[in-house]
Amino acid sequence: MDQQTAQAMHAAMAFLALMPIFFLIGAAIIIVPLWFIWKKAGFSPWLSLLCLLPLVNLIMLYVLAFSEWRVVPVVATAYPPQYPPQYPPQVPRV
Repeated sequence: MDQQTAQAMHAAMAFLALMPIFFLIGAAIIIVPLWFIWKKAGFSPWLSLLCLLPLVNLIMLYVLAFSEWRVVPVVATAYPPQYPPQYPPQVPRV
């Protein structure tokens, strides 16, 4: 085996050793935002793990887009919040 082939094999071995780390980083980039989206939509956040499976991620996207979200809407207040009264201006004493 010549030196160039040996270097290529070492580079491939190093790449294969780092591949699980790259996979975990990529999975975290996908799963963490989807975890919060599923939770805010009122579903189980564990559904975000299904997005790692091919074609299941497309189905889950449609489920998320077209299902009714079970979140209580925020009711707008009819009256503005009451602030504490301002202090009356003080007249300087002479």
